[in-house]
This record gives sequence, C-alpha cells and structure tokens, in this order.
Amino acid sequence: MSRVPRIYHPEPLQLGATLELSDQAAQHVARVLRMGEGDALHLFDGQGGEYQAQIRSCDKRQVTVELLRFDPRESESPLVITLAQGVSKGDRMDYTLQKAVELGVSRIVPLDTERSVVNLKGDRREKKMAHWQGVLISACEQCGRNRVPELLPWQGISNWLAKPLSGLGLLLDHRAEQGIHGLPETRELILLIGPEGGLADAEREQAVLRGYQGLRLGPRVLRTETAALTAIAALQSRWGDLA
Repeated sequence: MSRVPRIYHPEPLQLGATLELSDQAAQHVARVLRMGEGDALHLFDGQGGEYQAQIRSCDKRQVTVELLRFDPRESESPLVITLAQGVSKGDRMDYTLQKAVELGVSRIVPLDTERSVVNLKGDRREKKMAHWQGVLISACEQCGRNRVPELLPWQGISNWLAKPLSGLGLLLDHRAEQGIHGLPETRELILLIGPEGGLADAEREQAVLRGYQGLRLGPRVLRTETAALTAIAALQSRWGDLA
C-alpha cells in the first residue's frame, strides 16, 4: 500500500469542513504528486493531531478537500530541545534544520556570530527566514510530526545570550571535559552551536558566564551540521523518545 501524503495547512482545521488547499500545497498535490478526485490525504495545522481527508475536486490551480476523520496521534518528544544554531552556508543550514525536525527538536533560533559567513539584510534576510520555515514544514510533512517547531527570530548571539536560560544550557565545544553521561537529568535544554569555524573565544566565555555548560561529543572535531544532529540524537537517546 502506498503512503498517504501529508500536507500542512496554515489555517485551523475542523472536522467535516470542506476547504481549499493553499496555492503551494495545491500545486504540489496536483502537479508533483499528480493526485486527483477521490484520492486520500492527511492534513495537519500544527495544533496537534491530523485529519484524514479526501480530494473532492482538483485541477492545476485549485484543490478542494473534505476532512473526514480526526486522528489525535502525536509524535512529539517528552524532551524539549531548543537549537540555538550559528547560521551556516547554504545547504548546510537547510540540512541541519531538516534533520533537527526529524529528530524532534522543539524550537530553533538562527544566530549571527563573529565567524558567521552568511550576512543577509532586509528583504534577503526575510526571504531566507521564509525559506527556512518552509524547510521545517516540509520536514514535518515527511517525518510524521503534527506540530511544526517554532522558528525564533534571526538574531545576534549576544542578544540571545542576554536572555535568561529556561532549562539546561549546553555549549558544544570539542575542548570541554564533560560528556553526555556527566549531565544532570533534564526535560528542557538549549543547545548552543557555532557556525563553520565554531564560536569565538569571547562568545564561548559569554555563554559560560550566562550559565551554559561545555559539552564534548567524543574525541573528534565535528562539522557544525554534524555536531547539532549528533547532540540531539544523543540527548533523545538518553532522555527523550529514542531511549
């Protein structure tokens, strides 16, 4: 049996309703998936659970569906992880965000740091944020999550570190002495990870002063995208739903 496609709908859904998919979703359903009248879909609005739906009409510009049944299924981790990620170049950042969603991260904040090589302003910055939001949604559609992780505003690392910690703050640093098994048990944490080249010394010192603990992920130096995903997977294995 083929897998039923999952589609995110940005407006609240209600059982029994008949509605039109967004333009982008309609084009994906009609042109990419080549679906038609009578085909089944699953829709979710990010508020939890998903709806079993059926296409009532379909053309290249408009797709109408009816919501037939609500499934309260959830796949969220009991471990609440915020990924504070130094922005990396191009596909590396997209890859980090996509896989972080699959691994169950709860929220993501893109950070400008001293060694960041991505320097976008104005409209280009807004377009990049919209693109990243699309990456998060697509990852949820693919992996079965019904809640889209929150994408916090793109900001400087000093601005982020000025905020009080809500949970265990961890600074990924290959020079740190503490590993995963030395951490106190927690249900909420923040992972701080630098871009290519890592964080500058002053940024690491500022993070430690704000309460972040250094965390070492083995004897090898990991790329920024590898470090983020390794840390999330290890933490989910210890306290989350990969245990």
